[in-house]
Amino acid sequence: MEEIKMYLDDAKDSMEKALKHSEAELTKIRAGKAMPNMLDGIMVDYYGAATPIQQVASITAPEARSLAVKPWEKKMISTIEKAIRDANLGLNPQNDGENIRIVIPPLTEERRKDLVKQVKNEVENGKVRVRKVRQETNDALKKLQKDGAPEDAVKKAEESVQAFTNDYINKLDAVLAAKEKELMTV
Repeated sequence: MEEIKMYLDDAKDSMEKALKHSEAELTKIRAGKAMPNMLDGIMVDYYGAATPIQQVASITAPEARSLAVKPWEKKMISTIEKAIRDANLGLNPQNDGENIRIVIPPLTEERRKDLVKQVKNEVENGKVRVRKVRQETNDALKKLQKDGAPEDAVKKAEESVQAFTNDYINKLDAVLAAKEKELMTV
């Protein structure tokens, strides 16, 4: 019985991680307003080592449609500017010698629809991860049953895993609906 509980706890933890991962990925998809985490994932060449941009500069959103990037070291400004351009986010950084300003262009209808497709794809990936956890947990429970665990306990555990799965899929659908609304609001 203790093993079954352990598998259920692991399944719930893994599904929670899948949800959190999807939410984190969705924050990188911009909705027309400037947010410092839009630049998460951009790596800057810092003395030969690929370093996250947050570790070489401060990033703020002084206005709703612009970001300000202030490098810790002045000589890094052109390297950071190049990394932002190369990240292929559709952003055009401007440097004034001390800071980098990025004006966030308003989204076109076509771009909004592309972003919604991207969001749906990311949420679907999250659902696939949740279902994979369900499959792996059910396989482990069936193995436990073969090794002598009571059949009714295993069935009850499988029902719990399915309930977790439904719960996390519903949470992912809610995240999708919220992000889609955010993207389509002009």
